[in-house]
Amino acid sequence: MPNPMPGVSPAFQAFLTEAPQHAQAWMTAVRDLSAADALDKKTEALAYLAVLAALRLESGVPFHVGLARQAGATRAEVVSALLVGLPAAGLGVTQTLPAALAAYDAS
Repeated sequence: MPNPMPGVSPAFQAFLTEAPQHAQAWMTAVRDLSAADALDKKTEALAYLAVLAALRLESGVPFHVGLARQAGATRAEVVSALLVGLPAAGLGVTQTLPAALAAYDAS
């Protein structure tokens, strides 16, 4: 079955479908937090990728790589964002590289 929302993980799609009220509350909070952010969209997207990498949340990487690219991030900037946490978070951040590079190259 094709992915109805490319880049969005099956888990998040299930959340949107099976718990729409929770998902709506979540998305409202996300929009409000983004509106309060002082960062430009590209910096925000790259910082978010750094957090995903540090937490090893690979499932969100393809979607957020797409947002970073739409905001003007280069492939090298995406890689740098993913690896910025190396000193603090360790080599685990490299686990997100394959998904990120595939998503960047596919978009």
